[in-house]
Amino acid sequence: GTDVFPVIGSVLKDPKYFHYPDAFYPEYFPDEQGCFKKNEAFVPFSSGKRICLGEALACMELFLYFTSFLQNFSLRSLVPMEDIDITPRKSGFGNIPPTLPCGPLSAPY
Repeated sequence: GTDVFPVIGSVLKDPKYFHYPDAFYPEYFPDEQGCFKKNEAFVPFSSGKRICLGEALACMELFLYFTSFLQNFSLRSLVPMEDIDITPRKSGFGNIPPTLPCGPLSAPY
């Protein structure tokens, strides 16, 4: 009758699989040809019997949302690139990304 609460964040920060676990490092995922490569340590939707049933739906929805958004808008940063710091703020349960201001370059209407 012992409850076990796995902390997925500890798996996602394992230095054995992620060389820079506390840094934004998108180079983990594309291979030499630029295609997405599966990393078995990257489990944002959990794994095993407790895997999220909505993973496929979430991925499709995110793809459609961002594709539609980027087809209709052009974005620019309101802060000079050299002044942007993407270091996340730490909290008790994970990292909180910083708020970065942006604005539209063009709108569809």
